[in-house]
Parts: sequence; structure tokens; C-alpha cells
Amino acid sequence: MRHGPRPIPALILSAAALGALTGATAPSSTSVTVNITDLRNTKGVVRACLTTQVKDFPKCHGVANAQKVVHDAAATLTIKFDNVAPGTYAIAVLHDENNNGKVDRALLMMPKEGYGFSRDAKVVMGPPKFKAAAFEVGAEPQTQAIKMRYML
Repeated sequence: MRHGPRPIPALILSAAALGALTGATAPSSTSVTVNITDLRNTKGVVRACLTTQVKDFPKCHGVANAQKVVHDAAATLTIKFDNVAPGTYAIAVLHDENNNGKVDRALLMMPKEGYGFSRDAKVVMGPPKFKAAAFEVGAEPQTQAIKMRYML
């Protein structure tokens, strides 16, 4: 029979009790719902990307930890990102009318297809910076409204 202190089990028990008393819990995740309006037609698909990557925004291809959704185009569309951890995010949306997986461009590199960004960030001589489209995600579900825009 063993007598004496049991430091490791006591330490584990103390840590568990402290967590219970302070209300500490493991980090949780939530959802981000995106309501997309003003598509000019129902051709092709809508590609949406939710990312925390400041330097890669608004690109999504090959970006680590970005969540991507592809949905058939509709007059209005609701897309939901699940299992979103707390943090700072931005969303980029493309109406890929010919479903070729890229932004088609015309003269002077203007997009021929529709686009939109979280917080309705505006395009001025190029896509908005991450900061202009960024929003905070905490424990509660978030909703973003994105209005599609077309240059041509």
C-alpha cells in the first residue's frame, strides 16, 4: 500500500476545479452566414472564400485554412460557413458565370464577372485590402450581406 502525496493527480484535479470555478472552456466555433444579392443572372456558380490571411486576400486558391464554398448561381443566395473559430476574417465572392474557376477579365484587367466582399468593401483601382473587408468572429453566429457588383 502506497502512502504519501500524489502530486500529479492532485495537480490535475486542481486545474480542473480552477477551470470550473472561472468558467474557462475550450475555444469554440460558430458559423458565418452570407446573404448574396444582385446577381445579374443565374448562369454558372458563385464562389465564396472566408479567410484570415491578410497578405493573400482576396485570393483563395492555395491559401491555407481558407474555407471555400461553390454554389449554383441564383437571384439571391445564402451561403453558410460552419466551424469558424474566433478571429478576424474577410470574405471574397465571385460570380463565375462560365464556371471556369477564375476571374475573367477585359481590357485594362477589369473583371467581366461579378464580385463582392464582406462589409460591402468597395473596389477602387483594384480589390479592397483585407482591412476594408475584415470583421470579427466571436462565439456568436455572424451574418454578412454582400451585394454583387459588375463593371461590365
